[in-house]
Amino acid sequence: MNLQLFLLTAAALFSVGLFGALSQQSIVMLMMGLELMVNGVILAAVAFWHYQSPASADGQILVLIAFCVMAIEMAMGFAVQIALFRARDVDMTDMAGDLRG
Repeated sequence: MNLQLFLLTAAALFSVGLFGALSQQSIVMLMMGLELMVNGVILAAVAFWHYQSPASADGQILVLIAFCVMAIEMAMGFAVQIALFRARDVDMTDMAGDLRG
């Protein structure tokens, strides 16, 4: 496998995630689209690391940090979603827009 195939797969993941994030109204589906986008970025970073300097651990540290940030982001997103649903029975982004002000 070569670098171009990895980057093409990463671009496909990012594109599917972007389409999902922009087209869905459910907050959970929006967060899933964001996760796909982050996974595409992580795949591209890993591919670059593997083909540029596989002997150093910089790429592995970057991926570990990205996974930790991704897990924290999903935990916080689901916590906010559960709080919104319990407080106001809101599960769509259109209804959550009325919560301003």
